[in-house]
Amino acid sequence: MASRRTRITARVANDRGVFMISVAAELADMHPQTLRMYEARGLIEPKRSPKGTRLYSQDDVDRLRRIQEMTTELGMNLAGVERVFELEAKLSRLQGKVEALERRAASLQEEIARLEEVRRSVRAEIVRYEAPGTALIPIRHVRRRS
Repeated sequence: MASRRTRITARVANDRGVFMISVAAELADMHPQTLRMYEARGLIEPKRSPKGTRLYSQDDVDRLRRIQEMTTELGMNLAGVERVFELEAKLSRLQGKVEALERRAASLQEEIARLEEVRRSVRAEIVRYEAPGTALIPIRHVRRRS
């Protein structure tokens, strides 16, 4: 009798910790102790299970591969890798600020255009108005007797 294989496919968010240290080390082609060292240096921050077990996400594994690429292929030391990550984070923050400022500038330009249109439409209609009885000394029209 032939057995049927069932294939199960699951999708997990890239930032969700699902790999234990041994699996993450194998996926990144590193020794588990290297992952512990990278965590101690602050290069990677795995999630923790309720019992304290390190849980690595796919993003963590990708970062580990990137660290390995920088150290082995580009010849960087870990201090250089840390600096690269710091600069990338700073660049990302600044890009976010620039995008927010560009959105704000666009909305202000729209507001200026709207106000300019209102100014043009009411420009010819502005006439000075003095309400009756606003003079400091009331003027009385008195008839003279002759």
